[in-house]
Amino acid sequence: MKPADLLVEIGTEELPPKALRGLMDAFAENLGGALDEARLEHGDVHAYASPRRLAVIVDKLSTGQEDRRSSQKGPPVSVAYDDDGNPLPPATAFAKKCGVGVADLQRIKTDKGEWLAAETVERGKTTAELLPALIEKALADLPIPRRMRWGAGDAEFVRPVHWIVVLHGTDVVDGAVMGIACGNTTMGHRFHSRGPITVSAPSAYLETLEREGRVVADFDVRRELVRTGAEAKAKAANGHVVDGEALYDEVAALVEWPVPVLGSFDEAFLELPREVVVSTLTGHQRYFPIADDSGALLPSFVTVANLESKEPDKVRDGNERVIRPRLADAAFFWDSDRRKALTTRREALRDVVYQRGLGSLYDKSSRTAEIAAWIAERLGLEGSSIVRAAELCKCDLLTGMVGEFPDLQGTMGRYYAISDGESDVVAEAIGEHYQPRFAGDALPATEEGRVLAMADKLDTLAGIFTIGKKPSGNRDPFGLRRSALGVIRLSIECGLDLDLKALIEHALELQPAGKEGVQELAESLYTFISDRLRRYFLDRDPGLDTETFDAVMARQPSSLVDFELRLQAVQAFLQLDESQSLASANKRIANILRQAEATETSDIDEGLLEAGAERALYDALVAAEATVRPLLDERNYTNALRELAALRGPVDRFFDDVMVMADEATVRSNRLALLAGLRALFLDVADISRLSVA
Repeated sequence: MKPADLLVEIGTEELPPKALRGLMDAFAENLGGALDEARLEHGDVHAYASPRRLAVIVDKLSTGQEDRRSSQKGPPVSVAYDDDGNPLPPATAFAKKCGVGVADLQRIKTDKGEWLAAETVERGKTTAELLPALIEKALADLPIPRRMRWGAGDAEFVRPVHWIVVLHGTDVVDGAVMGIACGNTTMGHRFHSRGPITVSAPSAYLETLEREGRVVADFDVRRELVRTGAEAKAKAANGHVVDGEALYDEVAALVEWPVPVLGSFDEAFLELPREVVVSTLTGHQRYFPIADDSGALLPSFVTVANLESKEPDKVRDGNERVIRPRLADAAFFWDSDRRKALTTRREALRDVVYQRGLGSLYDKSSRTAEIAAWIAERLGLEGSSIVRAAELCKCDLLTGMVGEFPDLQGTMGRYYAISDGESDVVAEAIGEHYQPRFAGDALPATEEGRVLAMADKLDTLAGIFTIGKKPSGNRDPFGLRRSALGVIRLSIECGLDLDLKALIEHALELQPAGKEGVQELAESLYTFISDRLRRYFLDRDPGLDTETFDAVMARQPSSLVDFELRLQAVQAFLQLDESQSLASANKRIANILRQAEATETSDIDEGLLEAGAERALYDALVAAEATVRPLLDERNYTNALRELAALRGPVDRFFDDVMVMADEATVRSNRLALLAGLRALFLDVADISRLSVA
């Protein structure tokens, strides 16, 4: 039979919207991988999803596995038969194991004698036989933190499953998935569809669902309908959608038949801070705010309904009635919160536990202030404003607004600080101190905000490490990986040139546990941040390889700014013609010194140097050191390595002409000292011996 397209659809209760795209992509990837493992040939794999279904279409899936031939080697012929040629137990046991008769066994000759062998054929299974188990495996491997059970069965999934479609060509695959028989009927829209819908073939799936079920099953098509529909409605209101990209995926995961609706609210609510209005619309209701060409918010919004109503005005009125009290609550919090200054809320932070073992929010803000002052002093910044911002930065957590809109923490602190008459420097630092909140988020724009953000993240990392709750596996309940990435980005992208190890130790010493076990914890936390650093650089620069990163990491530079400079220098060094030879020479030197257990550099006795290659290398090393040292002091690592590249000739000649491990101990030690001095000069930039060069 010819290959045919495969359709698999899992019909469920409404799936979690924020996870829908990830589940869709993972299901397609898992199923494609399972088919590959099962040796079932196929074409492209396409992923689809709507709020009530996950679906995959596989192009041209074969009807079964190819037979697989294999040869097994048995016992030597000499022990398999007696002198009369009758089979002995080793022969009969081998034949039984292979599922063949003794007469069917073959003989193969090798350099070590003649052996029995058996040719076996593993008959391929049909696709129909294999599919139910493969689908079950693909579903079991989905990234679902918590699974649900329903009914009396044992099946578990992210949401209860109500129907299963498995079509190979026009044939329904016989079998069951999660206890539900496979079929060819799906369900359409909850309100627009009138009952079960028969799918005739995988190629008809999307069109049939849309025509008969009023479901747009293609996630990307539906997302585009949401986007264009929202923009069209916003344009009708003389504006454009605000921050739509943050919501398009989620809204597309909430609707199967998107119908945009334009609504409005009282213009008086625009007197609220912009972020409050946007958060009210997007966070609670998944509405799209609208702004004019100047960026000012308009008293309008776009919502996306999941049906075509015969009375669209009632749909609009209903959404407007929902948003009105939300905005009224925000206005109430805005007015009432400002009646109490942030500074008067600071004492109340003592009554809010930050984390068991780490004290209260008051304690955290006090530690953050001390860390921030330490950082400011080393960066040569005036620290009083930063300390003031640190003391107030958690006070907005006690306000009604942040209690209702947690995503506005920091943002509202800035507004309330301005309202209290705090300086702009203090207010901006408070507003920026959570940044970056996630990968790709904006960094603080002010120096004070950067210092405070660094201090806050270091206190979080140090504190959680001291109570033994560092991340394990995929679990990271305190967001420490995100905090570590924030420390990295603040250091490198904002140029906070700090001794990271010293900063980590200082942050650890301020924790309630004090100085107990600080050194061990500091090493552990530095390693944790370094692991994120590796990922940061590899993601940022596709041309970077792990060997280059490891060459720099071997030196464990104290400053991440310094780390980046060294990394850039090594990448430039690799472009030089001399890099391959010098990397190889450094490997050789490292091996020689390790085998000779020459772990420390010692003085070189010029009187023991022989004329020729040995003396030439020494003279070149002395000259290079005089040139390179000032460059290293200036962190001009790129030019330092370029100068060291000139040592290629003397190094090559030395290894060609000189026996390092000479019989005479003093000569041998002197030559090892010469090599140790050469290696140390390279190590002042990076461990070049770790580089992998073609």
